[in-house]
Amino acid sequence: MLAMAAFALLGFLLPTLSRASLTDRSHTSSNATLACSDAQVALGAGSVDTAPVSPTLVDLNWSETCWTEPACVIKPKSTKNVAATLSIVSRYQVKFAVRSGGHSPNPGWSSISSDGILIDLSRLDQITVSSDNTTVSVGPGQRWGNVLAALDPYGVSVIGGRTPTVGVGGLVLGGGYFHFSGEHGLAADNVKNFEIVLGNGTITNANAKANSDLFWALKGGGPNFGIVTRFNLYTIPVHDIYYDLVLYSADQIPGLLDAFASWQNGSGGVFDVKGTVAMIVGLEYATVGFIYSSPQTKRPAAFDAFAGIPVMTVVIPPSNGTVWSLTQIIGAATASAVERHDYLAAASQVDGRLYNRVYNFWKERAADVYAKTGANQTFVIQPVPLNLVQQGIAKGGNALGLPLKNMQWWTTLVDWQNAADDDTARSVSIATSEEWKKGSDINFLYMNDCARDQNPLAGYGRENIAKLKAVSRKYDRGQVFQRLQNDGFLLRKV
Repeated sequence: MLAMAAFALLGFLLPTLSRASLTDRSHTSSNATLACSDAQVALGAGSVDTAPVSPTLVDLNWSETCWTEPACVIKPKSTKNVAATLSIVSRYQVKFAVRSGGHSPNPGWSSISSDGILIDLSRLDQITVSSDNTTVSVGPGQRWGNVLAALDPYGVSVIGGRTPTVGVGGLVLGGGYFHFSGEHGLAADNVKNFEIVLGNGTITNANAKANSDLFWALKGGGPNFGIVTRFNLYTIPVHDIYYDLVLYSADQIPGLLDAFASWQNGSGGVFDVKGTVAMIVGLEYATVGFIYSSPQTKRPAAFDAFAGIPVMTVVIPPSNGTVWSLTQIIGAATASAVERHDYLAAASQVDGRLYNRVYNFWKERAADVYAKTGANQTFVIQPVPLNLVQQGIAKGGNALGLPLKNMQWWTTLVDWQNAADDDTARSVSIATSEEWKKGSDINFLYMNDCARDQNPLAGYGRENIAKLKAVSRKYDRGQVFQRLQNDGFLLRKV
């Protein structure tokens, strides 16, 4: 009798639980719909694209992994519009995502499904150069190619994004690695002021004098504190530069990795922070660019560690150009095919033997997955000299907690076609990151290269995490960006 009564009670509760679940989902969906309607009234119908959302607004995200349709897309035209939008978000307690350029391949970072709203910042696209050319004011919806093109006539550039289609907002908040970061620091280290809208709709500024704790947190702390609506960036006096680009066959890659480590350590010539090496290793060949921040008559001696390695093809001979001309070359070479993408990050000390060991581990698995799925993978080592860390300290510090040493930040780009292959395509980089850990003494992951299942904030150190959480509580008392923001590298995960 007791068992029968229990089953009867369960039978009574199951429909009730199902109705409750449906009601919760319906409530969430209706809140999003109401928020979208309210936004149309507050901002104007032209600033809100409601369901069914235009496919062009969904497909604007770079990776197909992020193509999901929200309840609406809100496209604020001004900082005040952003403030009104966040007030609506708080009023209806609705989930939201924020999109600057949409270049993250992580599902849910700059995309959201029909139970939430997407705040698209593309209309906040101002670029204003100061009268003395020392600063530039940039909206978060701009892309770095446009910024560098706008600065070109003034004879200056900025620490920004290497790929011209990358959006301004996300890159700066995650740190921002550029060709000349070894000389001038990260993009976040070159911010003079952030204009930001807080979770309660308040508009404020953060800089070295005003809200200095928030200023520090925004330099690498990610999307945890508000929506930045203007970045005032210091320009750098770099315009005319040297570069050349060559291809090496696959059998030369082990020697290239050794040479890369030798160059990082200063062997084969005086190590010079004005120079950098961009190396992208694939299964069939390696692409290597040698870049120097001033014009030269030939490849600088700083790169002599690579001199004895046979070149397969010279793509660009030793040339003097500009930062903008180099950006155009990179843009032309960047694949524009509609695909699924993924990143992943790792880091280590400078060690040629470690580079080769992990490369061999990666190569075997990347070749196998390519044969099975057609997924392309790259193996990229990014040089991070000690001066990059010192520049951050000298410019007021940042939230990253970087160790005071010469290191490398490894990343990969994975491209594939079919959703059914997601796990297989991603398995190579996930396994490779674990292999890096076996030989690495660096507990840091560069946020802008991290995958959805990584936690870069955890590597910033306990003290910095405590400070970041304190800043979050101070400036976002309702914890809007922790509770309602759809996903991202958020403090709630640490």
